[in-house]
Amino acid sequence: MRLLVSPSSLEEAAQSLAADIIDVKRPTEGSLGANFPWVIRAIRDLTDKPVSAAIGDFDFRPGGAALAAYGAACAGADYIKVGLLFDGEDRARELIRAVVRGVKGEFPSRAVVIAAYADHARLSTISPQAMAPLAAECGADVAMIDTGIKDGKGIFDYMDEAALTEFTAGNRRLGLETALAGSLRFDDIPRLKRIGPDIIGVRGMVCGGDRSSTIRADLVEKARAMMG
Repeated sequence: MRLLVSPSSLEEAAQSLAADIIDVKRPTEGSLGANFPWVIRAIRDLTDKPVSAAIGDFDFRPGGAALAAYGAACAGADYIKVGLLFDGEDRARELIRAVVRGVKGEFPSRAVVIAAYADHARLSTISPQAMAPLAAECGADVAMIDTGIKDGKGIFDYMDEAALTEFTAGNRRLGLETALAGSLRFDDIPRLKRIGPDIIGVRGMVCGGDRSSTIRADLVEKARAMMG
């Protein structure tokens, strides 16, 4: 299980280096808000660890998503992550396919992460269970669950341990890795270890509980140590 921490700046990235993956995003622009390409590049130059970049919580704009994904890859991201902020399997398939082509046409070794939301019912978006087979079909690498609305409710408020374990096992059968995120807390780490995703993504946890605050190196180290 790898720890992904999401800094919003070069200064925060320097506090995140105990993580396994440094994930560049801009929390003020949404759950998977995109940061600037020069910030991705600066963080890429800071560390030899894998760098992830969120490109946004996208409505149905396959062209825009593909271009953003390509830009993130050009800026140096090893993982390119997009959220599906719409419903409909056919539309999801089209956007996922476009993002995969946008990245892997020139950067075949880069990983594409497709995210759906644990709170999909209140967002009226595609469910994680419907998204994952499409991600596999279209050649993505990681199926992710996050929360779309950041109001203090976390992934476990919407999906229990059994459901997340089945999601993770199903992804493994599909040849996908699993990433879980969404207002995770230190108290969640033991059950996350039982579920066994490949990646857990955090920000608020390592900001002292408030994702709008600043990442603390000591809390990143605590999370990494608890994960074993």
